[in-house]
Amino acid sequence: MAYAHGDFELTLTAAAGDDPALFAELRECFVESLAIQVDLLKRSRCDANWIMAAERLRGLAASFHSGELVALAEEALDGAPGDPVVLRKLGAFAGGFSAEV
Repeated sequence: MAYAHGDFELTLTAAAGDDPALFAELRECFVESLAIQVDLLKRSRCDANWIMAAERLRGLAASFHSGELVALAEEALDGAPGDPVVLRKLGAFAGGFSAEV
């Protein structure tokens, strides 16, 4: 699953301006934060931990204007801890970012 470049790329460009190093650093920070939150979701065994990780993921997505990730985080919030379908979708989404580097 490839991520949608649109709003996410515009957000990074607006923040970094003409500085390609800053653009790359912001993108790297997003990818790292995404990996951490997906990992926390994978390890969540109770509702509270699952909800906290999904809320953080939604906040990350909203901060970077990633509509697809917001939708995935909301799908996680609607699901149960360890939902394999949601985790698979999030893994594919995160993998799309890794492949784009």
